[in-house]
Amino acid sequence: MSLATELLEEEHLLRQDRAELAATKSALLRAQTELDRSGEVERLIGMFSPANLSIPKWAGGRAKTGRRRGVLTLQLSDTHFDEVVRPDEVYGFNAYDRAIALLRLKALAKRTVLMGRDYFAGVDYDGVHVLATGDVFSGDIHEELARTNQSALYASCVYWVSHMVAFLTTLADEYGKVHVSCVVGNHGRNSHKPVYKSRVTNNIEWLFWHWVADHLAAKGDARITFTISDALQLLVNVYDTRYSIEHGDEFKGGDGQVGALGPLKRGQLRAATQRIAMNQPLDWMVVGHFHQYMPPSQGLIMGGSLKGYDEYAAGKHLRPEVPQQGLWVTTPERGPTVFAPIQPMDRSTEGW
Repeated sequence: MSLATELLEEEHLLRQDRAELAATKSALLRAQTELDRSGEVERLIGMFSPANLSIPKWAGGRAKTGRRRGVLTLQLSDTHFDEVVRPDEVYGFNAYDRAIALLRLKALAKRTVLMGRDYFAGVDYDGVHVLATGDVFSGDIHEELARTNQSALYASCVYWVSHMVAFLTTLADEYGKVHVSCVVGNHGRNSHKPVYKSRVTNNIEWLFWHWVADHLAAKGDARITFTISDALQLLVNVYDTRYSIEHGDEFKGGDGQVGALGPLKRGQLRAATQRIAMNQPLDWMVVGHFHQYMPPSQGLIMGGSLKGYDEYAAGKHLRPEVPQQGLWVTTPERGPTVFAPIQPMDRSTEGW
């Protein structure tokens, strides 16, 4: 069952609950009217002192009407643009190339607009915050990728700049303001092995996001702004919520039973300890890299992958996961809430 179908069913159940509530209120009103006519209410009130009948302010005040404020928060992670996944090599569960990636990116924009506008009802959005957590491209750090990618890395960068501009512009057209916080992944590096000196600025993604930002600035579109980190981590404040975003490739040591959870929890503890020592505490850590969507829990958020299931995952007998990205609403009162992963394509009708 697709997410849209589930949400429609929930909306139907909600309407039924509201109808039942209205019927209950009508019955209570009729009973109250009958009591008033019999004088029973006055007799009961006379049994209690006025002090016991006082209503505390928190209970007696009217419920606040109107809409709540929030920031629609989208994690954009592991798009792996221009990688090719052949369906015959993944048991027909997925397919991926440039054309499919473009369809999914467009669908992600449309469904993000749909979710925020039609399903997360009752929220006045101050804007959209995109948390870009790396691996925009698959790159050529592995020989098999260099041989099978649809395009050379720098040519991929040129092609995808305009499409990312269009993606962000779609969000800005609906929500008014978009801020993009960016860290790099491991696949865009220009060295065979990971390095630490100038690691970020030698990554094609750093160049890509600066190019996207410059393109929008040249168009004079001030609605879309950027924070592009020169470090592996980036602390992001949305209202009073402090997100620490990074790709996640530094967290290693999982096994077949707990998967990514073990290294992520250990990494979360190290990152929290590090930031506290710097007087930069964090509330939530947001990562990608593992191509899994993990329901938010205990200060950890892990988004999925736009690419989806690939040959590596199939060869390792890993559980298949549909292409999806994390979406939620950050509120001033409660921080991140109302989580709903976006699945940009419907497998049953559009075919992966």
